[in-house]
Amino acid sequence: MELAGTISGGTGVSPGSPAGGRPIRRDQPIGVFDSGVGGLTVLRALCDALPAQDFIYLGDTARLPYGTKSPDTVLRYSLQCVEALLRRGIGGLVVACNTASASALDALGARYPNLPVIGVIESGAEAAIEASRSQHIAVIATEGTINGGAYQTAIRRRNPGARVLPRACSMFVALAEEGWTSGSVAEAVAYRYLDPLFSADDAPDTLVLGCTHFPILGAAIRAVIPPHVRIVDSAATTAHTLKGQMAAEPDSRGAECSPGRIVWLATDDAERFARVGGRFFGQVLKAEAVEIIDL
Repeated sequence: MELAGTISGGTGVSPGSPAGGRPIRRDQPIGVFDSGVGGLTVLRALCDALPAQDFIYLGDTARLPYGTKSPDTVLRYSLQCVEALLRRGIGGLVVACNTASASALDALGARYPNLPVIGVIESGAEAAIEASRSQHIAVIATEGTINGGAYQTAIRRRNPGARVLPRACSMFVALAEEGWTSGSVAEAVAYRYLDPLFSADDAPDTLVLGCTHFPILGAAIRAVIPPHVRIVDSAATTAHTLKGQMAAEPDSRGAECSPGRIVWLATDDAERFARVGGRFFGQVLKAEAVEIIDL
């Protein structure tokens, strides 16, 4: 799958955030949170980009999905997740949830001015603008993210003349959770969603995967869209943004660093977190390694 995930430029932080451009310390763990396991596609990309970095991942599985909640509720949940991560000594934060990025990123930057905060939407929008030759961009996400207009706003903020074609693809979430990520069923659903977007003469030349569940459906998506269409994976672009923010920060641990450590946190059902999360992270996860916390 061709991904526009290594495009330079842009910080990926909330515009005007006090954290924008501040280097992230390598000697402190990076906190990553999501409403569940979808954010593990982001964590996987982060680990690939920064294999020696320590991470703490928090999946708020007791209260998922965030996409059906009001913005005020999502902000409250997000603040609680960040407080839990701060108590564990994080030096930077990745909001690996499109809904939380849309509803809470600005408020998090204002509440925690000394904490660098990166969200998936701004990173994806920046990469889409740089990837698209025609500036005609399709965005697929959950219904809540599409209806909220966060990607549309973020893209047009960078180029007011850009044309954004949004499409809610909520069934992709269920396919990803069930592990039906390739083959005839996944491709049939992908075709039903995406063919109307790309069959017109004046179709978009870039597709943004605006949900953290969607990257593991990449093969099915690639199979049903024209080969020239560039796919922007917000997980990959977020990892690129984080790596860029850390580039100027020296690693005090020395030149030869051991592989980074991941602390796994969830708010409910460690067994399911490990079983389903392993599909998104691309590795077997053990339930006994998942700590259940109360927010």
